[in-house]
Formats: sequence, C-alpha cells, structure tokens
Amino acid sequence: MAKVRMQDIANQVGVSAVTVHNALAGRKGVSDEVRERILDKAREMGYFQNQKRAAGKAPGLRSIGILISERYLADYITFYWKIYMEIAMAAPERGCAVMAEVLKHDAEKAGRLPRFVEEGAAEGLIVMGEVDREYIGLLKSSAKMPVVFLDFYYKDIAQDAVVTDGFYGMYLMAEYLYERGFRRMAYVGSIHATSSIMDRYCGFRRCLLEHGVPFREEWLLEDRDGAGEIIVKLPEELPEAFVCNCDLVAGRLIDELEKRGVRVPEDCSVVGFDNYLWPGLPDRGITTYEVDMKAMAQAALGKMLARLEGSDGAGRMELVSGHIVEKATVRASAR
Repeated sequence: MAKVRMQDIANQVGVSAVTVHNALAGRKGVSDEVRERILDKAREMGYFQNQKRAAGKAPGLRSIGILISERYLADYITFYWKIYMEIAMAAPERGCAVMAEVLKHDAEKAGRLPRFVEEGAAEGLIVMGEVDREYIGLLKSSAKMPVVFLDFYYKDIAQDAVVTDGFYGMYLMAEYLYERGFRRMAYVGSIHATSSIMDRYCGFRRCLLEHGVPFREEWLLEDRDGAGEIIVKLPEELPEAFVCNCDLVAGRLIDELEKRGVRVPEDCSVVGFDNYLWPGLPDRGITTYEVDMKAMAQAALGKMLARLEGSDGAGRMELVSGHIVEKATVRASAR
C-alpha cells in the first residue's frame, strides 16, 4: 500500500492539511463533525496501517488507540477531548503515537470493535468515559491487547483503571461548606449514571455522616435523562448550598436559580467539580475541585506502557488527586 499523506486525506475531505493534522492530533479548532469525517477517511485510506508500519521502524515506539463514547461528546470541545489532547501532547515524550475514535451508540449496542482494533492499527487501547459492562467484556475478550480504563472503573477492571479521587475530592468540598456553616446541602447528580458520580456522592455523604447532619432524600437531585442529556430541576424548597458533581451541571443549576430570582452566592451557594470551563459557556466563577488532567493522562500512558512491557507495576487502580479552587459561588458564612 502506498504511503498515505495528510495532504491526501485533506484532498478527499475538502479541508487543509493543517486541519487534518489538528484533527488526528486531537488539537483544538476542529469541530467534532469534521474530526469524525477526517478519522473515517484516514481509516478508509489506510493511514493508520501506514503509521503502524512506520512505528515498527522506530525502536520502542508504541501505537495507542483512544476510544471515547459518543455520549460524552457535544458540539463544543468536552472534558474528555481535553484529556485526549493532554494524552496526545504527552505521548511523544513517552515513545507513543495516539489516535482517537468515537464509540457510537449503535456500535456499542451491536458490539462492534473499534476500527483501529479491527485493522490492527493499535497495540493498546485506552477507553475514556464509562461504557456498557457488556462492551467492556467484549473488549477484554476480543481486542487481544491491553485495555486501560480512564475516569471510570468497575470492580472487575479496577486494576486497569485511572481515576480522579472523586470520593475524597467531594468529601473535601462538602467539608469546605460545612466549615463555613452550611448544613442544609443538596447533591446534584444521577448517582447510577456513572461510577464517578456515585463516588462523589459517597464522599459528600461521608461528610454529613461524620458531623451528624441529616440528609433529605428530596435533595438528591437527578442531573441527566436516560439519553445522558443534562437536565436540572430545582426542588420546591431550596437548600443553603448545592453540591454538583461537575462544573457543567453547576453552571446549568445557576441558570435555573437565576430564573427563579435566586442570587448566587447571596441567597444560595453552589460548588462543582473538575475546574473545567466548557468553551462557549459563561464563566460563572464556580468554586470547585480541580481535576489534574495532565496527571491523569500521564498515569494512563504509564499504565499502558507497563502493560505492554509486561510490568507487574500496572496491576492496581491509580487515584489522581486534585485540589479545591475557591472562586465566587460560595458566600463567606451561612451562619
């Protein structure tokens, strides 16, 4: 097969070679729709097979596939694209080349393997964002390569996972509010949607249990529908503070509070998680717990390389700590 250049892909898609380069490298400035067209055309033309052959000529260079579920992508660059870009930037220094693929809903339901797995273009696979347990079973049994799970885990795959310390991080956020006199707190997050939302809820409840603060079940608020779309509905009686499982949800919550005429933080305080501002959304100055995306990217690459090299050090779940970032959505004291 003749060598496929980025310019060849660009000619076929009708974009510039720079756009193709940015799309394949996971960089900003390319819409999700154009990125997917470029990835599809690159696979069709055999670009990744070329890359694998080229990688074989460079001692130690590894080819890593990054799989991102469609449910976590939107018209803007999401949290997971940001982590992917951190991986893409760190990969060359670790002797790796990475490529991204979106796991579409129909492919997940039908149990279709990622194309770079079917085509033999990847030596290892990093899965970002929670996917169906049955699909995970398919990957582990059929992919015939190491699989590392990033930002989620189940008991049977915990040894292959890298996650932020959501339990302790949200415990610290709840403690932060408690120390300022807040007692009547709500949690915003669909706890059965993802393991990370559940972990953060458990950290929140630990704080309340330690201090003997009662929790009202009507203040456990869903934040998404069955399709994963963000929805935020306020309770009839408002708490003193809302603890949100991520900053995107916190921003939507503040929108709903403002519609009701509630001022943040004067009338009600709000905290989030991630410290990630979605492009195009207004900066609400949300007090939050910052996730160290660079450290997560490095940990995922390190675990993958250890797996590929047969190291015993890869067999444990890695927790990546963050820290509280104080901004403008919590008033000084609730008492």
